[in-house]
Amino acid sequence: MSKTIEYNIKNINTLDTPALVIYQSGVKRNIEKLVASIDDVTRLRPHIKTHKTKEVTKLLQQAGIQKFKCATIAETELLASCQAQDVLLAYQPVAKKLLRFIEIIKTFPDTKLSCLVDALPVAEEMSKIASENDITLSVYIDLNVGMNRTGISPENAFDLILSLQKTPSLKIEGLHIYDGHIHDADIEIRKQKCNEYYPKVELLVAKLENEGIQNLNIVAGGTPTYPIHSQRETIECSPGTFVYWDKGYQNLFQEQDFEPSALVISRVISLPDKDKICLDLGHKSIAAENPLERRVFFLNAPNATFIGQSEEHLILGVSENHSYKIGDIFYGLPIHICPTCALYERAYIVEHENLTGEEWKIIARDRKISI
Repeated sequence: MSKTIEYNIKNINTLDTPALVIYQSGVKRNIEKLVASIDDVTRLRPHIKTHKTKEVTKLLQQAGIQKFKCATIAETELLASCQAQDVLLAYQPVAKKLLRFIEIIKTFPDTKLSCLVDALPVAEEMSKIASENDITLSVYIDLNVGMNRTGISPENAFDLILSLQKTPSLKIEGLHIYDGHIHDADIEIRKQKCNEYYPKVELLVAKLENEGIQNLNIVAGGTPTYPIHSQRETIECSPGTFVYWDKGYQNLFQEQDFEPSALVISRVISLPDKDKICLDLGHKSIAAENPLERRVFFLNAPNATFIGQSEEHLILGVSENHSYKIGDIFYGLPIHICPTCALYERAYIVEHENLTGEEWKIIARDRKISI
């Protein structure tokens, strides 16, 4: 792991806490590492769920990445407003969400926009709305390969795809695979699990080719399975967490050497007991889906124990002879950075151990930007 001293911020007293800070040089290096890890940059379709910002999107574009994946309408609009060439909404939009998606397509005609579908009734509604708006809607078939969250199994997708081929105002672009259930620490186990389901996808592709349905694009995986899918020369890969990285992935996926580049900064606000301190890092300021002791790792207090957390407070256990004072700074490495980012409206940028004064707005944390 990077040395603690690299995360020091000399002008930290200018920052109100809790705060999210981004080390821009680390983000740039992470992007460079991703691009260098694959044979063709056009096979990269990173997910923007982690950062949700225009600034990181532009850094990715500058590195030659022109395809993106997202999960919300706001993220879709953000990417289109950044003039992204190709955007996949990795979600099956229904009801109002479908109407908003259509509106984005009409508003940003220079961006190729597509979405997921896994059921014929939804596809028929998509066809109806697309026809009413005089557009052709591009779709990816969402395949369920074991996560059991959304999608249709590869074994059952053949008939759906044949039906969609006959559905007006829809164009099948390809297949989407998210294997988020595969997150074993051992990469060989991850590889084995990927290789267990992927032949089913290949069989589906072969059956479709026999029916004349060819050249389907395949978008597969997230960060945990990226090292496996990046070796499949014909598919696109969709890592997301790599841009900021976090303590959870750093511990689990040690074969990937991305740098933790986003921290939460907190201060001691009270000394309630001789062996306890209170920080201003409540569960409104750090992803709280994990058990208390697995929400944040303090780089400058690695041995502190976690006692309790409420909306605005975090109680830590420390030794009785500690030297902590009210106002002391704690540098926290989030265990899960993606939902942590969504808790902040802005991030403060650090370069050369100083806050630069620049702020990155987490624009797509909102459910609605304008559309």
